[in-house]
Amino acid sequence: MKTEALQKQNNIELEPFYQALEDDSKLLEEAFEILLEMVSTDPKSAKNMAALIKKDFHGLYKEIAALCETDQNKGGMPSCCGGH
Repeated sequence: MKTEALQKQNNIELEPFYQALEDDSKLLEEAFEILLEMVSTDPKSAKNMAALIKKDFHGLYKEIAALCETDQNKGGMPSCCGGH
């Protein structure tokens, strides 16, 4: 019971943050860059994030795969797969 109450309280406290991200695309982009930086420094987190994207965000996964294919067709290793 306490856990449910804490989860509900945490959701209420985060609501202004979520709203700010929805209202300001630049803020959303900056938050996403911070998240990606955090994930990129931990290989296990990167693998977990990639699996989550593939499983639950198929549209995003398809866009990333398409970018990799485009880069691969240009020659060399695609930037999304470790090349620069």
